Amino acid sequence: MSTSSVGSSSSAPISFAGLGSGLNTSAIISALMAAERVPVTRMTHEQQRLQGHQGQLRSIQSSLQQLAFAASEFSLPSLFESSQTVTSSEPTRVTAATTTGAGVGGHEVEVTQLANSAQRTFAFTSPAGEDAVTIDGHEYKLKAGGTVQELASAINSDSAATVYAAVIDNGTIAFSNRATGNTGAEFIKVSDTAGALTEKAGTARQGKDAEYKVDGVAGTSHTNTIANAIPGVTLTLNGLTTTGPVTINVQAPGPNASAVEAQVQSFIKLYNSTVSSIVKQLATKPPSKPHEGAEFSTGTLFADTELEGLLNSMRQSMYTPVGGLPAGMASPADVGVGTGMGAGASGTAQSAIEGQLSLNVTKLTSAVQTNPAGVEKMLQMWSQNLQGLLNASAAPGGALENRINGDASEVTHLTRQISSLNETLALREKALQATYAKLEGVMSQNNTQTGWLTSQSTQLTAAGL
Repeated sequence: MSTSSVGSSSSAPISFAGLGSGLNTSAIISALMAAERVPVTRMTHEQQRLQGHQGQLRSIQSSLQQLAFAASEFSLPSLFESSQTVTSSEPTRVTAATTTGAGVGGHEVEVTQLANSAQRTFAFTSPAGEDAVTIDGHEYKLKAGGTVQELASAINSDSAATVYAAVIDNGTIAFSNRATGNTGAEFIKVSDTAGALTEKAGTARQGKDAEYKVDGVAGTSHTNTIANAIPGVTLTLNGLTTTGPVTINVQAPGPNASAVEAQVQSFIKLYNSTVSSIVKQLATKPPSKPHEGAEFSTGTLFADTELEGLLNSMRQSMYTPVGGLPAGMASPADVGVGTGMGAGASGTAQSAIEGQLSLNVTKLTSAVQTNPAGVEKMLQMWSQNLQGLLNASAAPGGALENRINGDASEVTHLTRQISSLNETLALREKALQATYAKLEGVMSQNNTQTGWLTSQSTQLTAAGL
């Protein structure tokens, strides 16, 4: 079917099919326009590639910035701040801690009795009239028909009270001193005007002091927290030492090896995830014949020489000695950081090939304990060098940002080109539609004239003329 069009100065031509040439002029125009739109399609695909490239670079830039920040934390003075570690051979029975200096060495602690509080138990009867209960001089009012829960709440909410109240059941309440320790025979004096409370025989229990020995020297304490038995150390008694004394060991002052290990492990985890993401982008090939938008943005960093160079420099920084440092303590490799599979390390052969790090915990702990100043200086100088390397690529104004900005400029340029070309193609399509409309009009007129002449010739022939 052909298309005939009537043009309009304010709108696209109106098309009519099958009036003139018999040609499918709409299909012809569509085919011509499709050919002329090929450059637009190519530029759109290039935009998609650049946007994918830009997004992947931004992701890597963000990871590298986080890694640079993690490296900077090795320069924090608090990481190597000197402190003392105190350990207990049985923390479920005796725990120990120090907030000030303490003498270095081991101590044996025996616990034969824990401190507890005095206690009395009473049967409770709801009073028929108003009652006043007095405990160690503190008075609590009970209204007629008052409950045992109301009495307990009044006592426990009184900050000046000497006891706590525990409701055993609706008819029983127990009072215990708020402070532990030996109270003597006189403890928890209770009276009430209406007889709501009746003490249960044989339930009174006198408070006791803790009894212990430290290095064979006996001592007592009103509480289970003892601050003066070992100078500089606070002991907390949790149970009796029925199986033998508990050993308390006070270490020499120095950096906390566990804190340093945690910081190194945190850095390694972030380093490995960053390396893994970069390696993945470098190994991802672009599709040979992309068709959809996502395919054009895939593999844009395949074998990227700049990123490959950055990875190589990052790997070298882990074992290359820092200038000015002594041999044996000049790089992270000297404290157990590397890609090997030594004692305490974890990982796979593939991760080692990719340059991912692992930590030999034993080697790091030993280095911190024997040469803390050397470890501190090495990590600080190495981290500063690594930050400089990472920031050259990832910091504002760095190489990656320049590439990202370059992509953005190119995308903007292509957007303008596509917009301009689309406007030109729209005009071109209107011109083709107008041209074919005129052609259809002429051919329609010719067909009309041909038909009229044929009709006249037929009539003359019929008339014998």
